Amino acid sequence: MRQVDFSSLHRSTVGFDRLFNMLDSLGQPDGGQTYPPYNIERTGEDTYRISMAVAGFSESEISIEAHRNVLTVKGERANEGNGEGSELLYRGIASRAFERRFQLADHVEVVGAALKNGLLHIDLKRNIPEEMKPRKIEITAAPAKAKQIETSTVN
Repeated sequence: MRQVDFSSLHRSTVGFDRLFNMLDSLGQPDGGQTYPPYNIERTGEDTYRISMAVAGFSESEISIEAHRNVLTVKGERANEGNGEGSELLYRGIASRAFERRFQLADHVEVVGAALKNGLLHIDLKRNIPEEMKPRKIEITAAPAKAKQIETSTVN
């Protein structure tokens, strides 16, 4: 894959550091991480939902943190015994710890999270401040009186 060098743009722009960091990170794979599987869906004009399959994890074993446009979901299962006299013959249900990170756009906030039927649902909402929303500018008519500058001609 080709690497793109943004250093020349860093010299001529101010305040776009986060944008260049995001572009740099796009070219770096996340290590082929596929666990746990997740879906991202748009549930409304400004609302979204991330659904993660976290079967076997309880609410106390999952932590969700949003910090500086990064949503981090971590899961760590407590060591559980199989009970006295039982022996695990096959493990098909994953019990490994995980950490997933999601880049959030500006003004996207976590509204809530719920664990239901082995799926963790994280609801997000984009709240654009009023001063950032487009606004209509009304056009007013110019006053009818216009000053005319008289010029004198010299013959």
